[in-house]
Amino acid sequence: MSDQVLRAQSTLTVRDHVLLGWLADHGVLTTPQIAHALFPSLDFAQRRLRRLLEVGVVDRFRPLKTDGGSYPYHYVLDQLGAEITAVHRDQPPPRPSQTKARRRRWTVARVLQHRIGVNQFFTDLAGYARTHPDHDLRRWWSESRCGDVGVFAGPDSSVELQTGPAPIRPDGHGIWHAADLQVPFFLEYDTGTEPLTELVRKLDGYHRMVRYGGPRWPVLFWLHSADRAHHLHQRLAEQTQWAPVATASRDHATRAAVGPAGPLWWLHGHHGLLTLADLAVALPYLQHADHMPDAFGRPFAAYRRSEPPKG
Repeated sequence: MSDQVLRAQSTLTVRDHVLLGWLADHGVLTTPQIAHALFPSLDFAQRRLRRLLEVGVVDRFRPLKTDGGSYPYHYVLDQLGAEITAVHRDQPPPRPSQTKARRRRWTVARVLQHRIGVNQFFTDLAGYARTHPDHDLRRWWSESRCGDVGVFAGPDSSVELQTGPAPIRPDGHGIWHAADLQVPFFLEYDTGTEPLTELVRKLDGYHRMVRYGGPRWPVLFWLHSADRAHHLHQRLAEQTQWAPVATASRDHATRAAVGPAGPLWWLHGHHGLLTLADLAVALPYLQHADHMPDAFGRPFAAYRRSEPPKG
């Protein structure tokens, strides 16, 4: 371990390490996202971020708006922060060229917009949990982590495997705890630019995974508008649903001044809006040991060639 890494580590708090880990996993976070998720105030967050910038563990950039002005600062890992995170995870440190390429990738507007939107969903949950002691975002996995082979394997997936990629590619995966309730979920973040047929098509992988022993956790569509949610549910009524689907819209969230933890979720086939935690009540099987996250994770190179389990 280099002297520079040792010196930097001596200045970092537990919260700093959480932030560096998030940046390593999720690429880029804005000042307001970091402040809401981890700090008691925006001023406190800004002071600490300036200090981390001086130490050299993070870097930042500020995109310009097309109609004038600029967005808030966007924070990414610098090389020193990437090396420190690698040390904590017992991983080989990335080469400087890799870290630089990763930083530059987030300056591409289309890629950045989608990632910031996904990260906003999870930092909203983390911020809610920070101010509500009986709630907790127990897991936040990125799209790339979800794509690793084997992470959502069923207990019987070792039978007749055929090689291939993971069956799903969600924008994220999380586990939300509220008191004694637990909701593992997959997130599909919608920008409003894809046709509804594409959103429905994304469900094919989830349905297939469930049929072959994978987790039957709810798929959350965080949609562009309430009107889009209505039309999506009309499409879903025409499909056989193996995996539960719930929708919520960002325009509704804005009007109601609540985040994704709140009573926004329309579970397909269920009447009335639910909080995220309420999904555990509407889907009581989620509390059964067979559906807990620990029940999955054996190598799932692809699917069994045999027929899916019945029931």
